[in-house]
Amino acid sequence: MKRDASDQLVRQIGWRTAGAVVIANMVGAGVFTISGFLARDLGSPWGILALWLLGGMIALAGGFAYAELGAAMPEAGGEYVYLREAYGLLVAYLSGWTSFFVGFSGALAATLLGFAAYLSHVVDPFGAAPLDPKITALATLWALTGAHLAGAGPGGRLQRALTGATVAAIVALIVAGFAVGHGATANFCSSGPAAGNAAVSLIFVLYAYSGWNAAAYLAGEVREPERALARALLGGTAVVIVLYLGLNLLYLYALPIPQMAGVLAIGEQAARALFGKAAARSVAAIIALAMLSSASAMVLAAPRVYYAMARDRMLPRVFADVNPRRHTPARAILLQSTWTSVLILFFGAFEPIVLYTGFAVTAFAASAVAAVIVLRKRRPNLPRPFLMPGYPWLALAYVVVSLWTVVYAGVSRPFETLTGVITVCAGVPIYYLTNLWNGWRGVGCGRSR
Repeated sequence: MKRDASDQLVRQIGWRTAGAVVIANMVGAGVFTISGFLARDLGSPWGILALWLLGGMIALAGGFAYAELGAAMPEAGGEYVYLREAYGLLVAYLSGWTSFFVGFSGALAATLLGFAAYLSHVVDPFGAAPLDPKITALATLWALTGAHLAGAGPGGRLQRALTGATVAAIVALIVAGFAVGHGATANFCSSGPAAGNAAVSLIFVLYAYSGWNAAAYLAGEVREPERALARALLGGTAVVIVLYLGLNLLYLYALPIPQMAGVLAIGEQAARALFGKAAARSVAAIIALAMLSSASAMVLAAPRVYYAMARDRMLPRVFADVNPRRHTPARAILLQSTWTSVLILFFGAFEPIVLYTGFAVTAFAASAVAAVIVLRKRRPNLPRPFLMPGYPWLALAYVVVSLWTVVYAGVSRPFETLTGVITVCAGVPIYYLTNLWNGWRGVGCGRSR
């Protein structure tokens, strides 16, 4: 099928914006909350730091794989494209189905509601009227939607500003904590009894690193993708590793292991220990900023998946239209924001579903990493401007760790995993109905030509 001007994206996104999307997708509330559980489970300062470093190395391994795939197939849609080329349209469709109904839209709704909660925590002490979380989340969603509908220029500047402010705030917190905070280096020698195991803790850490692949969704609009995607994916992930290690060094400087163990709001607790009670609000403000940046990145990146699906006629063709002046997949952006609004308004208990399908998101990402091996065998002549180092061992290591987390989730939480399987499998009849409908109309499904 010949492409027409209505479905063309323009390469106008630089590697800095793409890298900002990677950082924003990764940095959320996780790093400010889960280290207390790691302290409880591991009982060792150096064990905590080692686990954060290991999680970062695993994310980098995935980033190397996506850098090769994105440079070889610089199309919008990220893993949807890689799964389609390696395994066929059904697997790709189920990935996109999961992303739309829960994976991206549900995560976006959860992030916006989290932002509203932390924002209330920041403004309430100043006597401001209580903020309605749903109204705040919806207003924020549509403000971000408007910014990204305006084009890659305004949207990219907003994303770089939000991500830059988040990184600067975290760096300032770390520097101030070590420079003037009331901590103790002796805390690095503290220890406590291990109440769990490293396996469970690694799952928490990997969750905090999720989002390392975000730049791949923008590959159809990134300038010089053969170089820029690798810069964005690997550079963004490297920045996050440094931030995460810095924050955890700060937590350990602020609190001994026994005082960290089991604490949910570990970032705020460490700030209190370092600077006094009032400082906890500053950490809440940083978390709110990080969540706002993350929500903006999802509004920007995720609709590219639905755009790619619509080009394959797996969604109505109208969602592949591109605004001729702004060069954005405007209708795909509006589709996601509308569905996210429905989730925010009517499905207050949807967040557990995000957790239920977490195994599926992990499995699809692992399948995409494995596609490096599949496509090198199946399509050896495919131009590959970037080759992942350590092939195939880095890819296999990522896949093994991912499959282990999926199996562990299935064994430890069978009900939640079954619910996730049902959510994913619900897309199978829709896929075949879509094929039947397109066949009846005389329109083929699959990659547009």
